[in-house]
Amino acid sequence: HDNDPKHTARATKEWLRKKHFKVLEWPSQSPGLNPIENLWRELKVRVAQRQPQNITALEEICMEEWAKIPATV
Repeated sequence: HDNDPKHTARATKEWLRKKHFKVLEWPSQSPGLNPIENLWRELKVRVAQRQPQNITALEEICMEEWAKIPATV
């Protein structure tokens, strides 16, 4: 788990224990182990550079910038 509250809540831990799941430690915000983090960082930077002024602009800019990100990222 990555210390996210939904992964560390008492009820979640109990459910996992009862179902005999082995929980692996997973450092949060570790792009080396979670490559999608690199993509989110890239999108965040691109959107911030365009400075959306409202939620509609934010949505449009997100979609536009998402489409521009190369598959190699």
